[in-house]
Amino acid sequence: MSDAGRVIAGTARGTCLIAPGEGTRPFGDRVKQTLFAILEPDLPGARVLDLFAGSGAGGIEALSRAAAYAIFVERDAVACRVIAENLAKARLAERGRVARADVVAYLGDRAALDGPFDLVLIDPPYAEPKLLESALARLAVPGAPLLTATAWVVAKHFWRTAPPSAVGLLASVRTRRFGETALTFYRREGSALRDEEESAAAIPDRSAAESEEAAR
Repeated sequence: MSDAGRVIAGTARGTCLIAPGEGTRPFGDRVKQTLFAILEPDLPGARVLDLFAGSGAGGIEALSRAAAYAIFVERDAVACRVIAENLAKARLAERGRVARADVVAYLGDRAALDGPFDLVLIDPPYAEPKLLESALARLAVPGAPLLTATAWVVAKHFWRTAPPSAVGLLASVRTRRFGETALTFYRREGSALRDEEESAAAIPDRSAAESEEAAR
């Protein structure tokens, strides 16, 4: 097992997390700081879906910061065991559930029973950008009961392979870059934004270029 960093805020602050192996790419601290600074006002009581969950670090950070519940979807058996262990270490197991499944298949079937979700985190392997596009397409189908009206969908990806700016009912509203890693934030079309001046422009954060090392 390898290091997946620490929970950086909330009830589980300081908890050390583990990663399934060297091939995973957990959310680095600087990435999490930026991500959750944007999401913080909407986290209390939120239902979270962590896709391609890996170590579960993203969803666990959300739970630590008062999200109500999180489902972690991951197809790798070792990763699923690691997520369960991390939830237990963070004392958040009662508010999290690990689903061992193919993400795209889950979104086309079981997700409708588990949703709707207020926050979806998507973190597929960087070498497979089509997985990200397929997951976004499933989430963005008009009429699909997967997202609440004010939901956030956040895609983590290699900065050179940006996902589409709009897909179905979702439109990107901002992008943040951290070295080779980027986060693209989506909202449902027509939902109100707190910071309209910070729209889709990519703002590099070069100080975090060292935040993650191995390809997921």
